[in-house]
Formats: sequence, structure tokens, C-alpha cells
Amino acid sequence: MTSGTRDLSTPRVEMSGIRKRYGALDVLRGVDLTVGRGEVVGLVGDNGAGKSTLMKMLAGAVIPDSGEIRVDGAALTGSGPRAARAAGIEMVYQDLALCNDVDVAGNLFLGREIYRPLSRRLDHKRMHEEAAKDLATLHIRISDTRQLVANMSGGQRQAIAIARAVTFEPKVLVLDEPTAALAAREVEMTLQLIRDVSARGVSVVLITHRLQDLFEVADRFVVLYEGVNHSELVPSETDLGGLVTAMMGK
Repeated sequence: MTSGTRDLSTPRVEMSGIRKRYGALDVLRGVDLTVGRGEVVGLVGDNGAGKSTLMKMLAGAVIPDSGEIRVDGAALTGSGPRAARAAGIEMVYQDLALCNDVDVAGNLFLGREIYRPLSRRLDHKRMHEEAAKDLATLHIRISDTRQLVANMSGGQRQAIAIARAVTFEPKVLVLDEPTAALAAREVEMTLQLIRDVSARGVSVVLITHRLQDLFEVADRFVVLYEGVNHSELVPSETDLGGLVTAMMGK
């Protein structure tokens, strides 16, 4: 390996000894998580297992009491979402954080708007062109980037939220309940989008109560139980019943 080049065997994400306590409640008690490059990991566990808290720590929204987070072998420095984004981590929360009264292009470029040269006027034409290209690259079928997000279906809104995260060119994408309350066709659209994103080398951590979806896209399951690591399972070596049993701590 030449100087300045990272070993490709280095995990994309390494979280070790992560602890978090809220008052008398130990939410996480020394949790470890490793995610490979381009790997899709299903992070599962019953309510209160600590899944979302762990991922919010990776995304910089929650600060761990102790433990270490490394991305591509380098310790995550700084704190907060901005530091996490600088390290290549994006998280799409269940509420999507989209602006309903803004169109598709406006949502995709929210916080990174394109301005015309030598002025502070938004370059709407270029943003719509770039938005259309980004959506096409991800095989997202939205005919008009001038549509208001408020008028779109749940699946389309989810796709826009994921596309927005991907346009930041993340190394890691965390998805919290991306298929909740979606129709069957929209669920498949979202799962295909996850496949497409991981095929581009982006590591994906997926939290969902729709366990059947995990068997469609996940390379590995990591099971948390009451704030600790319980087990790791491979989809080809277990079934839905086995996964549920592990989530119950058995």
C-alpha cells in the first residue's frame, strides 16, 4: 500500500464501546458496530434496543458518553451533524425533513443552492437541470422537478429525501424506517434505490420494523437487545422467525 492510500480492507465504519445514559436509563452499554464499504447492514432490535440512538450518534445528532467512531480508519473528529457530514455520513430520518412548499429541485439543493455568477440570484435553471440528472442517475422517475413536494406520494417523497442525501456524495447513508407507511409498489421502489446506492459503493445502515424488507437488500443483520450487541446474522442462514427470536434476546 502506497503512502496516503487507505487499505480497502479497512471497514468504512467502526463504532466501538459506544455508551449513552439518560439519567437512570442506560440506552447503550458498550455497543460495537462495523460496516463494510458498499455493505447494507440491517440494524434491528425491539423498541428501546438503542438502534436510533446509535445511528444518531454516527450522524452527529447525539453525543456518546464514551466510545470511539472511526470512518475509513480515521477517528471522527469534532461533533454535530456538520462534522459527520464532513466525514461523509448522511442520515435520512423518518420525518424526511423535506419542505412541502418547495419544489423537487429546491429540496434537492436545500442548503447548497446554486447561484448565478457575480450575483446572489438563484440559478433555478441549472438547479432543475442538475436535479433531473441526479434523479435519473438514481433511476428515480419524477417527470417534473418543478412539482411541489406536498403534492407527491409517500414513495416519491422518500426517494427525494434519499436522493438529497446521496447528492452530498456520502460514504455512509443511514435510513431510519424508509418504508414505513408506503404502498407495496413504493416499498419496492425504495428498496431498489437502496440497491442502487450500495452498488455505487455507499455503505447503508437500514433501520426498519418491516423485517421482510431487510431480507431483500441487507448483506448482514446486526441485532441489538436492551442496549448491547446480541448477535449478527446472515440472511442466507436465517429466516424471519430466527430474526424475531434474536430480537427478543433469545
